[in-house]
Amino acid sequence: MSFTGKYELQSQENFETFMKALGLPDEQIQKGKDIKSISEIVQDGKKFKITVTTGSKVLHNEFTIGEECEMEMLTGEKVKAIVQLEGDNRLVANVKGLKSVTELNGDTITNTMTMGDLTYKRISKRI
Repeated sequence: MSFTGKYELQSQENFETFMKALGLPDEQIQKGKDIKSISEIVQDGKKFKITVTTGSKVLHNEFTIGEECEMEMLTGEKVKAIVQLEGDNRLVANVKGLKSVTELNGDTITNTMTMGDLTYKRISKRI
């Protein structure tokens, strides 16, 4: 199953609480909460390029399944991570106490991030 495509954010749960816990400033949280971000994914075998555009903020990460890479967090911090593929439709990464699971089902991508007992969920549809 190929993740390649453009996806628009449809809904999100627990955004404000999760972003506060990550340490994002309130001003940035308020700006980001109502913007429909666009995620663009390009998959070439085990290589991925992911660009998430939220208003004027652009987050760009590239990785190869199973290999260590540098990823930019929502806070702008750069961290080392390894992304694994579970089955043919789930990307899983553990970064600095944060677990990110991105699951593709048809034209819907669900991204769930968990940190301690906090969970943030975003659902995007292919456009």
